[in-house]
Amino acid sequence: MSLLIKNVNIIDESKDYIADIFIEDEKIKEIGKDLEVKADKIIDGTDKILLPGGIDVHTHFDLDLGQFRAVDDWYTGTRAAAFGGTTTVVDHIAFGPRGCTLKSMLDTYHVLAKDKALIDYGFHGVIQDVNDDSIEEIGEIYKEGTPSMKLYTTYGGMLQDDEILRVLQQAKKTGMIICVHCENDGSIALLRKECGQNGQLTPIYHAKSRPNQTEAEAVNRLIYLSELAGYPNLYIVHTSTKEALDEIIIARKRGVKNLYCETCTQYLTLTEDEYKKEGYEGLKYIMSPPLRKNEDIEALWKGIEDGEVDVIATDHCPFFFERDKMYGKDDFRVTPGGAPGVEERMEVILTEGENRNIPKSKLVEILITNPAKIFGLYPTKGTLNIGSDGDVVLYDKKEYTISQKNRHSVVDYTTYEGFKSKYKVNTVIQRGNVIVEDGKLLVEKGQGKFIPRYK
Repeated sequence: MSLLIKNVNIIDESKDYIADIFIEDEKIKEIGKDLEVKADKIIDGTDKILLPGGIDVHTHFDLDLGQFRAVDDWYTGTRAAAFGGTTTVVDHIAFGPRGCTLKSMLDTYHVLAKDKALIDYGFHGVIQDVNDDSIEEIGEIYKEGTPSMKLYTTYGGMLQDDEILRVLQQAKKTGMIICVHCENDGSIALLRKECGQNGQLTPIYHAKSRPNQTEAEAVNRLIYLSELAGYPNLYIVHTSTKEALDEIIIARKRGVKNLYCETCTQYLTLTEDEYKKEGYEGLKYIMSPPLRKNEDIEALWKGIEDGEVDVIATDHCPFFFERDKMYGKDDFRVTPGGAPGVEERMEVILTEGENRNIPKSKLVEILITNPAKIFGLYPTKGTLNIGSDGDVVLYDKKEYTISQKNRHSVVDYTTYEGFKSKYKVNTVIQRGNVIVEDGKLLVEKGQGKFIPRYK
């Protein structure tokens, strides 16, 4: 199969220009002006922009929390991703039973994703039990193509500081990237308990019981632990506050190495005012970390401009509003945490970035190229180089309104209802194969491949 896209505005992480692009046998073969090649399919790219396929390195498809389960499986979740211009995801997997191996948790996800995924994918491992066997296994899963894993400083599977240090030391030896959910568990537990005692159970108290300091303290602690371990690859997921970003900036200035900062679409666009909406609407936005204030949004955008924020992901983890979120209508503390976002990320950030006069090449860098480089996908993915996978997306420069009515997740709401996007996905191409065109899905489930990654 060969494909030629003519006269399109190509934007990658460093350039913005008009040219043709030729894809054959799943790879980019040629880019240039007025290419004279034969192709099985020709697309007129006039008045469109073309970007590398989006890469979202923070999703939770089919996440099993026990009482609740994320409602997008590997078909519907990757369908939503594809319609949003994302062609590769790296998913944060759920914990398995206590005492199970790291590999067994990954094996479970291979079964969940196989024959369902529409786009290419990988997994982040996860660790909840630290012992001689699990420490040894870190290197083994790295060799099998999963060079990243997650740990938590809160929730039921959280690790203590001595366990975290041991994991970081092994990561330094093996090259593993350690992704960390940073919140101070003890402080949050006390503040949530006080909310219950005081009858403060409406959604706004989700934000008030997880204040900025609880995130910043944990980020600071993880950075110093990484220093003790000799600076392994440390990746802070879903940074949401000015204070946490400041800890990262200060650390880098004093010489901390191999430190990466991720934020998410919601922390760049939405504030805690969403928790104050009438009725129970605020429950839709309960996620951790919670939505913050305008000053945090502005600090994160400045971090993007200054190169301090490396990645924008989504933390896509949807639950039905009526069935699941409403479980917390009388007590925010029992609401399942998470929200949709995998479909909206590219269009929302392209629009917001343009509104802030940020060059699109810079947005491509943090939406696509940096995730690929950090997590071992580059240069096969994340760029428009000759020989790279033919993962490209064409966007119409066309204003439209994001609504639940035009979404492709199975969840019953979007957190970006009413958002005026300046760009709309027109055509999505995965390894040279058109999978979405003019609002229609053209492939069957199972199109996506597991991509082994090596950092």
